[in-house]
Amino acid sequence: MNHNNLTIRNFFIFGEVMRDTELCRKFLETLLQTPVGELSVSENEKQLKFTKDGKAIRLDIYAEEKTTGKIYDTEMQNLNGHSRESLCLPKRSRFYQALIDTRQMEKAQDYSELKETEIVFICTFDPFGRGLDRYDFENVCKQLPELKLNSGTKKTFINTSATNGRIPETVKNLYEYINTGLVSDALTSEVDRAVERAGADNKVKDEIMRSELILMDMRREGMAEGRAAGLEEGLKKGLEEGREKGLKEGREEGREEGREEGREEGRRATLVNLFRAGIITEAQACQELDMTLEDFKQLLN
Repeated sequence: MNHNNLTIRNFFIFGEVMRDTELCRKFLETLLQTPVGELSVSENEKQLKFTKDGKAIRLDIYAEEKTTGKIYDTEMQNLNGHSRESLCLPKRSRFYQALIDTRQMEKAQDYSELKETEIVFICTFDPFGRGLDRYDFENVCKQLPELKLNSGTKKTFINTSATNGRIPETVKNLYEYINTGLVSDALTSEVDRAVERAGADNKVKDEIMRSELILMDMRREGMAEGRAAGLEEGLKKGLEEGREKGLKEGREEGREEGREEGREEGRRATLVNLFRAGIITEAQACQELDMTLEDFKQLLN
């Protein structure tokens, strides 16, 4: 696969670019519109997420302010806004919070030492469909909304597709860069140069290739499941037709149709996974599947 057109939306490129702690600080400070102190980015904590068979994939940025100890767990999300995975983002934020707290308790002496945390999902779609450019969640009292729980946890969902007029210009520029790659100010220019360097780094390319191998394994598994289901349905259909046209002819026809349906289902599942992982674009997926953008969006849903 050609990796020359990798963008900040690719989670491996995003992770590599944000290893630059000063660039990561400026990126978060602009994105969140709040002061962010000097950061340290943990290499070990980047391996928090796993595939269902236990293989680790680096998906996010785990950064900590040196002075306050506040933790930022930041992830790029390219999912379709109506997909099952995107609808699970609130539960995913809960899971990530549990992971972070568990890691902290392994080092802390008491729960009172738990550090302030903010989980940030950078979504290229509107995760809640309410038209806001960002959604900030903190625990508050249902009866007295002005009363905060002050547990030190916050979940922020960024919607880079938002176009409302109240978004600060620097944030608009960052959204536009994430969405299209357009460079329009000093920060997006600096990020873009870092993206180019990361895309040319052989170690990063090796890591991306490794992720593609994992996705290939998922593809084979999906094709096997699809083929098995297709063969079963095809055999059933073939047997039914065989009783009328001849048992042998019907069985062969059913098997072949089942194999073809299974292969096609597995191929579609693989391309959807590659798009959701940020490895290929919508246009590339549509070209491979020979379908329109509208048909591809329906497939995602």
